[in-house]
Amino acid sequence: MAFDFKKEYREFYMPGNQPEIVTVPRAGYIAVRGSGDPNQECGDYQRAVGVLYAVAYTIKMSYKGSRRIEGFFEYVVPPLEGFWWQEGTLGVDYSDKSRFNWISVIRLPDFVKREDFDWAVKEASRKKKLDCSMAEFLTVDEGLCVQIMHLGSYDDEPATVAALDAFLEENGYENDFSGDRLHHEIYLSDPRRSAPEKWRTVIRHPVKMKG
Repeated sequence: MAFDFKKEYREFYMPGNQPEIVTVPRAGYIAVRGSGDPNQECGDYQRAVGVLYAVAYTIKMSYKGSRRIEGFFEYVVPPLEGFWWQEGTLGVDYSDKSRFNWISVIRLPDFVKREDFDWAVKEASRKKKLDCSMAEFLTVDEGLCVQIMHLGSYDDEPATVAALDAFLEENGYENDFSGDRLHHEIYLSDPRRSAPEKWRTVIRHPVKMKG
């Protein structure tokens, strides 16, 4: 059976509907950086997502071609994720999506090394007739965080974020946003195939103990 990150690491992909503190380990990602409204039709964000999946599936299916990646095992491509921020704003302001900066990512299995990644970018560009050169190999060490499962539209996330903030205040923590520690979302639903009220999104914020 193929390795499934969501099942093997449920504590990071399947939190409950109440805030919880977790320590997230270092992980590697395929990443594409950009800015602007993610809902823009045929915009930069949608192009970035296309590049991410092209590279991700090239690595996943490499065993059926000539590339032999050391330590390879069959796996389910992990869900799309995103790190979000706006200049001059702690967290995110949902009322002005045009100000978003983002790093859109898909997690990589630990066996993927830099040379494997570089090969996949070139191979995806060749096979898909798509310029994937914007993709980068990114390592993130999130550390101490608070997270929760948000159910519903992305536009309804502020209420869930408020619940996170209230939990931190009550339990002696505070947000710890910085240039390297960002608002993080993991998308467990395909918005093309389900109604907004059924969308599931992990919301994760970096935190520290007060004082």
